[in-house]
Amino acid sequence: MFFNLPTLLTWARIVAIPLIIGVFYLEGMNPARQNLIATVMFVVFAATDWADGFLARKLNQTSAFGAFLDPVADKFLVCASLLVLVHLERADVFVALIIIGREIAISSLREWMAIIGATKSVAVHMIGKLKTTVQMTAIPFLLFNGQLFGVIDTHLWGTWLIWISAVLTVWSMVYYLQKALPEIRARSH
Repeated sequence: MFFNLPTLLTWARIVAIPLIIGVFYLEGMNPARQNLIATVMFVVFAATDWADGFLARKLNQTSAFGAFLDPVADKFLVCASLLVLVHLERADVFVALIIIGREIAISSLREWMAIIGATKSVAVHMIGKLKTTVQMTAIPFLLFNGQLFGVIDTHLWGTWLIWISAVLTVWSMVYYLQKALPEIRARSH
């Protein structure tokens, strides 16, 4: 199950990280072209998140390893992209710290809840899905950093969306912590 089609698509998100970062280190390339290439790559590889889940179910190729690797690949892609955006001064470091810190905290919480057999209390909720959707819209807008179709200022929209994403990130973290709190209290004695 390490190398079936759905898992290969998940691996592709991890492989994409140095490719997306590398675009910004190419010498002599027009910055607008770098932005476009990085944006297209991010969108294509981010779309594999939907495709790998769909194919795993359709082809009956779900696996424990795939279930583990999928969120790891998502988090790597988002965190690496945020760091690139901070480096390019397109995203505030505070936003990146909020989003990356939440990912570490909630991943750790989910791992602990799995150990104690209480994973249902931190199952993915709609607020987490909304946070992810806003994030995955903001990042390509900020990577593009220009006028889309001559009318949409992607930097402006991306900045608003990444801040909205940060608010949703905190909100979702509080939600998951509240759901886990009874289990945490029960085991802290």
